[in-house]
Amino acid sequence: MSWRIVCLTWLLFAASTQAQSLFDEESWRGWTGDNKAFRAGDVLTVQVLENSSASSSADTATRRSNRLQAELAHGSNRAAQASLAVAGEFDGGGRTQRASRLLATVTVVVQEVLPGGHLRVAGTHSLMVNEELQRVTLEGIVRTVDITDANVVPSSRLAEARITYLGEGDVTERSRRAWWRRLLDALGL
Repeated sequence: MSWRIVCLTWLLFAASTQAQSLFDEESWRGWTGDNKAFRAGDVLTVQVLENSSASSSADTATRRSNRLQAELAHGSNRAAQASLAVAGEFDGGGRTQRASRLLATVTVVVQEVLPGGHLRVAGTHSLMVNEELQRVTLEGIVRTVDITDANVVPSSRLAEARITYLGEGDVTERSRRAWWRRLLDALGL
């Protein structure tokens, strides 16, 4: 009778256990596979090289001259005469010009794999220089074909790119205009 209990116990144990594979499909990558980011949680290096410049100018010149004249005569004699003349001139112009350049290398994390295999990435790079915090924040969508073999993509290949560069500290604070000057500017004074 004991051999029946042993067989029954063995059958129940065998039925309740499941074999587990050492192969994990989520994290497996072949030995000859590349090191490019392709799934959520992977890291990717973005080389930020952004140059922007804008320039605009406007010249305006207006001239206006109006004249109104009235005369009242009785026979050959002038009874009354009135005259009104209005003239105006305006010359105006302006020019604005701005240029900026940002060079940085930011390592970002793949947040999500979108339909079509595109990767939504985001990351922040913070650097403290002479008690000034400098922060580059980057978000965007990367096509996997744009990623090099070294797992790097240039920022010019990001879709919906949002790149923010902020500085915090004494130098940044001193370069801002005073609150009262900004108020006067808002009032047009």
